[in-house]
Amino acid sequence: MSVDHTRAPVLEALVDYRRRGRLSFTPPGHKQARGADPAVREVLGDGVFLGDVLAAGGLDDRLTRGRVLERAEKLMADAVHAEHTFFTTCGSSLSVKAAMLSVAGPHEKLLVGRDAHKSVVSGLVLAGIEPVWVEPRWDAERHLAHPPAPEDFARAFAAHPDAKGALVTSPTPYGACADLRGIAQVCHGRGLPLIVDEAWGAHLPFHPDLPSWAMDAGADICVTSIHKMGSGLEQGSVFHVQGDLVPPQLLKNRSDLLGTTSPSVLIYAGLDGWRRQMALGGRELMAGALELAAEVRGAIEEIDGLHVNDRDDFCGAGLADDFDPLPTIIDTSGIGVTGYRAADWLREHREVEMHLVDHRRIGAQITHGDDRETTGELLAALKELARIAPDLRDAPGVDVPSPAELRLEQVALPRDAFFGPAEDVPVAEATGRIAAEMITPYPPGIPAVLPGERLTEPVLRYLRTGLGAGMYLPDPGDPELETVRVVK
Repeated sequence: MSVDHTRAPVLEALVDYRRRGRLSFTPPGHKQARGADPAVREVLGDGVFLGDVLAAGGLDDRLTRGRVLERAEKLMADAVHAEHTFFTTCGSSLSVKAAMLSVAGPHEKLLVGRDAHKSVVSGLVLAGIEPVWVEPRWDAERHLAHPPAPEDFARAFAAHPDAKGALVTSPTPYGACADLRGIAQVCHGRGLPLIVDEAWGAHLPFHPDLPSWAMDAGADICVTSIHKMGSGLEQGSVFHVQGDLVPPQLLKNRSDLLGTTSPSVLIYAGLDGWRRQMALGGRELMAGALELAAEVRGAIEEIDGLHVNDRDDFCGAGLADDFDPLPTIIDTSGIGVTGYRAADWLREHREVEMHLVDHRRIGAQITHGDDRETTGELLAALKELARIAPDLRDAPGVDVPSPAELRLEQVALPRDAFFGPAEDVPVAEATGRIAAEMITPYPPGIPAVLPGERLTEPVLRYLRTGLGAGMYLPDPGDPELETVRVVK
C-alpha cells in the first residue's frame, strides 16, 4: 500500500456514507439521530449520531471489502514506525490484556513491574497468569515509584527462567520513563518478548526531544492510549507489534476474545484523524507543547511554596532513566496542603480540573491542545491556591508507609484469590489475611493491594488515612473500607 498521510480512510468513509444518503435498517436504533431524544440531541449535537454507524454493514460493506479499518491501521503503523497496528474502542485496559494473553497463558509466568496499572492486574486475574513482580525504583523521600531498570528484569529472569516474557509501564502517569532499550535487550537475549504499557506515551514518536518510544526502543508489543496525550476520543487505544516473537494474528485473536463486536466508529474516526494530524504536523505541535510546558514549569516554580518535579527530581542513580516534561507534576507539600485538598479547591473555586492527585502532588497535563490562555488560567488558579493555602491546612493527613512497608507479599495467584471462597472482615481484623480484591488509589490507578497479597497494618492504615484525606478508591467492595474482602 502506498503511504499517503493526507488520507483518513475512516473519516472519508463517513463522508461517503452521508453523501450517498444511505438508509440503514440496522443498528444503531437512533437511525442517524432521527430517533434520538431531542434533549440529548440538543446537548450532544447531531454530529455525534451522524457519525455513529456500524463498522461492518455501514462504514464498510458487510464483508469489509473496502478495507476501511485495515487501511487506517496500516497508516497508523507507518506513522509510528511499527510493523502492525490494531485499533480498539475499549481503551488500553483491553489492549494491555490482549497483549498479556498473547505472551503468557494460565499458570505461566510473566515478569511485571509492580507499578503496573490495575488493568494489568485484571489481566492476571482473567488469564490466570502467575506474576513475577519486578520491584520499581522507589524514591523514599518523595514516596514515589519509578519503572524498574534492565538489571532488575535480568535478576528476575535469572530467578524465574521459565517466565514467558516481561511487561513494563513507561512513561508512568508522573512522566518517569524506563530504559526500554535496555529492558528489550534483556528480554531478547533470552528470545522472549517485551510488552510496554505506554498508555501515556502517544505523543512520544513525534518529537526528538521527547523520550524514546517503545517501538523505536525495540519492544515487541506497545499499548498506547490515544485519548490521554493525543487528540482521540475517550477509549481510543491502539496496540502495535513488531518482530517475530509475537505473531500479529495471534495478538488479534487474543484481542477478539475481549473486544466488543459493536465498535464505535466515532472512536475509530478519532484515532484515524489523530494519526493524520500528527503525521502531517506532529513535530510542530509537539514543539509548541514542549515550549509551553517549559514556560508553565518556570512560572509555577516562582509561586512560593509550589515545586514542579523535573528531571533532577526523577532521574538519576536508582531512579528513572528518562523524563517527559508534559505531565507537569506539582508538589504541594511546601504549602502544607495535600494534593487531594488542592485539587478539590481548584475544581470548586476556580473551575480547574487536575488529573493526577496524590497525598502531596497534583498533575497538570499539558498537551498540544493547550495554549497561553488555558495555561494562564491554570497559573492564576495556582497562585490563588498558594495564597489561601493556610485556610486549607486543617484537612487530615495521609500516613504513607516506607517503600519496604508498602510492598505486600504475594502468597496466592491473583485469579485464585479473586475467584475463590472469600469473606468480608472488619478492617481491624484484616491484618495477616490474604486479600481477595484490589484496592487502588485512583488516579493514577496503581493498586496498593492485589488479590493474593497478604495484608499488613501499615498498608491498611495508609488506605484508611488516605480515604479520610480524600483519596478515591473505586474498586473495593466496601467503598468506606470499614471491611475488606479476604480469602476465606
